Amino acid sequence: MKLCRGITAAVVTPFTKSEAVNYKELRRHVQRIIEAGVHGIFCLGTNGEFYALSEREKYRVVETVVDEVSGKVPVYAGSGEIATRTVIRLTKRFKKLGADAVSIVTPYFIHPTQHELYHHYGRIAVETEFPIILYNIPMRTNVKLEPETVARLAAGFENIIGIKDSSGDLKLTQAYIEQTPERFAVMGGNDGLILDTLLLGGTGAIAATANVIPEILVNIYQAFMEGDLDKARMWQDRVAPLRKDFALGTSPGVIKVQANQRGYPVGPSRMPILYDDPEVVALIGENLRQNYGLAD
Repeated sequence: MKLCRGITAAVVTPFTKSEAVNYKELRRHVQRIIEAGVHGIFCLGTNGEFYALSEREKYRVVETVVDEVSGKVPVYAGSGEIATRTVIRLTKRFKKLGADAVSIVTPYFIHPTQHELYHHYGRIAVETEFPIILYNIPMRTNVKLEPETVARLAAGFENIIGIKDSSGDLKLTQAYIEQTPERFAVMGGNDGLILDTLLLGGTGAIAATANVIPEILVNIYQAFMEGDLDKARMWQDRVAPLRKDFALGTSPGVIKVQANQRGYPVGPSRMPILYDDPEVVALIGENLRQNYGLAD
């Protein structure tokens, strides 16, 4: 099973109206995305609202996703937390539950140095002996993984296999690619830059909009792999209208409204994220109808 290749869907965690995890809908959501042709499923990421879930809920989400995927594609689980020992505990449990790899976001709130980040990830790699994907999203964590740090980690630990770069900075993405070994995968985390990342030598993307338009994202990758760059650019441009709606509210709430409007009943986000403005919901629905022919 190839890891870190193609389009991996950063799936949302469905909730009921009372904000309980809706495991039945999680299964349905994973299945519909797999049927669209994605190459991997990533749960408990930013769009999975990992920060809002208890450890018990996280374990059950991973267990549910692994069971539903049933080996069809790799399953990645987000085990990122602030404390190193917590990440190690989660990673070991996710390994036992059958995940194929973990994605570990940089520790947030405390603003660690590059020296601390190196030892954070290094200790996790040694103590878990499990495939690790670094996760750089500085606009959320206020922490940036510098290329030199990533290069040291890639060179020093065989089970640190790649990075998801959600910085939106293609120069940084390029530096990651240029300064790491060929075996190390660099995946885009900004859905508007999937093709650009591939053109630089990236291996794919971990994509939030796969919750709504997985077929389009798969088409970007497929056209690129076939060498049809004009077609790939056409499909990439089709992502833009959906991403414009992200400015209408707090992420990942917009993704859930979009999915709900398409007819995927993933429910609300957990508060404090709140979408109760009918005008915003109507705008999102109108966008889906006009640009994609999709709306409930």
